[in-house]
Order: sequence, then C-alpha cells, then structure tokens
Amino acid sequence: MDERVLTPRNRGFLFLDSHPAGCEQLVADMWEACPAPASASASASAPVDAPASAPVDAPEADRPVALVVGSSAGYGLAATLAGLKRAGIRGIGVCFEKAPTARRTATAGWYRTAATADIARAAGRDLVLLNGDAFSDAMKDQVADLVEKRFGGRLDYLIYSVAAPRRTDPETGTTYSSVLKPIGGVNRTRTLVFDGEGVPEVREVETGPAEGDDVEQTVAVMGGADWERWIDHLAGRGVLADGFTTAALSYIGSSLTAAIYRQGTIGAAKAHLEATARTLDERLARTVGGRAVTSVNGAAVTQSSTAIPGIALYTGLLRGVLGEGLVPPIHQLAALWDQLTGVVPLALDDEGRVRLDTFELTDDVQTAVAERWETATTATVADLADLDWFRAEVRRLYGFSVPGVDYTAPVATDVPWPDHTTDSAR
Repeated sequence: MDERVLTPRNRGFLFLDSHPAGCEQLVADMWEACPAPASASASASAPVDAPASAPVDAPEADRPVALVVGSSAGYGLAATLAGLKRAGIRGIGVCFEKAPTARRTATAGWYRTAATADIARAAGRDLVLLNGDAFSDAMKDQVADLVEKRFGGRLDYLIYSVAAPRRTDPETGTTYSSVLKPIGGVNRTRTLVFDGEGVPEVREVETGPAEGDDVEQTVAVMGGADWERWIDHLAGRGVLADGFTTAALSYIGSSLTAAIYRQGTIGAAKAHLEATARTLDERLARTVGGRAVTSVNGAAVTQSSTAIPGIALYTGLLRGVLGEGLVPPIHQLAALWDQLTGVVPLALDDEGRVRLDTFELTDDVQTAVAERWETATTATVADLADLDWFRAEVRRLYGFSVPGVDYTAPVATDVPWPDHTTDSAR
C-alpha cells in the first residue's frame, strides 16, 4: 500500500486530498456520539405493521432492513450510523465516491465508507455498501437484487439523502444540472471566506438570478423525481415490506439565507421533494400501510452546504450563538430513527414534515444571529462567530483536524472498497 504523510491542500472550502486515518476516526467519533439503542416499543402513533427498532440482542435475521441512498457524507452518513446503532438496522448504503489514484487520495467519502463497514462488521451488522450512480436504474436493480437474495425479500426503510450537481434521467438519457441561484432577481448577501493563511474575511457577494430553465433543471436533479423512482422500482420488484417507511432529508434554514436557498432554485427543488412526499405518503398508505415524510434537519457544516453563498457565515454565527446547543447530525438522525421506528410518536408539522431544526429556528436564536449578521465585518467576525469550530469542521470533512490522529505519521491511502461478496447474514 502507498503510505505517505498527508497535509491539507485546499482551494477555499474544497480540499484536494483526504486523510484516511482522520476519516476513520471521524466515523468512530460519530458512532460513539450516537445515543445507545432505545428500548421502548412502537408507539400507538405508528401504523400497526410498521417495523420497530430492533432490541440490542435481536438476531441479525430479525433486524429491520434499511436502504440509505447517499450514505457516505453529511446527514446520509449520520443516517447510516444512527440507523445501525440506534435502530439496529441491517441493509444497504449507496453512494458515489472516487478511488485513490497514484496522484490523489480517494475522496473522503470513500474512506468514511470503509470505516463504516468496519464498524458495522464489529457490531455484527450485515451492511452492504455500493459505489455507483444512485440515479441509474442499474443501481436500483442491484439494490433490489440484494434485498431479494440477501435480506429476505423485504425492505422496511429507505432514507434518501442525495446532493448532486447533475442527474441523468434513465428514461430519456437527458442530463440535468443544478444551480445555486435566486429566483426573480439578483441576490446580494454576505459570506465568509478564509485566505491561504486561514485569516477570515467577510465579503459581499452577488449572485445573478435563475434564467431559462435553471429552475426546472435544478428540480430535476434535487427534487423528488429520483426518490419517487426508487419507490417505483422497489415496489415493482415487490420488496416493500408492510409498513414500509421512507424519509427524504431536507433543509429550510433562516430568513437570512432564504433568498439564495429556500426561495431560490434549491428551494424550488426542496418544495418539489416535499410535494413528492405527500404523493408517496398517500400511495404507500394505500398499498403497504406505509408512509413517506421529509425530515427538515438543522444547519450543519457539510461539503454541499459550504458551496452555498452566505451559509458559511450563517453557520459560524449560529454556532457562536448556540455553542454546544448546536445539535450535531448524528443526534438529529438518532431522533429521526426514533420517530420512524415508533419509539416516540411521529411528530409532523402542518406540511407533513418531521422537524429536527427547532433548536435553530426559535425566535430568540434567530434574533441573536440576525443581530450578529448585521454587525459582522472582517474586523469583528472572530468575536461574533465560532470560527475555530467552523474551520475545524470544514477540515474534518476531509479527515483533517480530527482529535487523536497523528498527522505527522505516514498513512496508507490505497484503502479498498468494502467487500460484500461473502454472505455475512447472521
């Protein structure tokens, strides 16, 4: 195996390499941070046939089977780990990551996936991790085959957490590209950047409005079309269990970022995702006694969120206001699994959404963040935002700045993708 000392090389929030040991430790830390399995039985609010979380000592064959689409990063990774530990799932994770080459390390998600596989194996969970195009029908067929042959022919849960720049429609062959643009006019907002020495700067940035078919293209990538296609495909193969439950992960956020996010092209896609949830919910209730919801998560530093103008500054300020009260993704997803499995009642807002973002959107928190937003400058931002935390979170996305890792030691970069060819069902 190729071993070398890795130091972070980045262009803004994008890093050129990832650190395998740091990614492994990050996954281990998330696993440790996830609350222990809940012991309560399904609540009266859950459908009669809804699968519940598995007892700690349940045989592997009795555990619910789950599919996580987008399992290697952000909230999808948290959904996978929390599902394994909190809900006792087994099943399949799907993601798209790049292997190491002679010049570059693998993507961080590649190393996180390898670490997730190790944890699942140590915990006695049968978890298959697939690398490929989640938008393709070939991947959907591969998953359905695995459910039939390896997991008893029934799927209990599907968590959908995909953030992608483009999608090719399997039926038409058309490739759509998503964009981050406001709708109806130019958006001017404040954003946070760091120079090569890590010195913060608050800048004003301008983003031109959506034009032509920008909205339709973004909805085609980030809306509910592929989620619904997954359900169609799996239902067509007859593998949806009685009480099958699915959740797509979403975000609303603050009025401070609404123009570029919730009221922009991405927001249009999220609205489509939520409309799809309502359609799927009616259909699944009728066909398998199941349900479909969107889960609105709170702010977090992810590889996709750092690309959105204003989000970096907002998240840093939010952390400055909340401190440790900023709920990490692994705790949010543990709470989501509790609701999906019936450990606690499923709590939905008027739009039929699970809300895990309430810690962020209370009036007092948003007022405090807005006050800091208005007064933040390059000279004052260090006093208003938790910049040390934010910088470290960005670096940890790529396996750097993870406590307990010796970054002066050579590390093997040629880490293999987890092997699932051996039937490890227990």
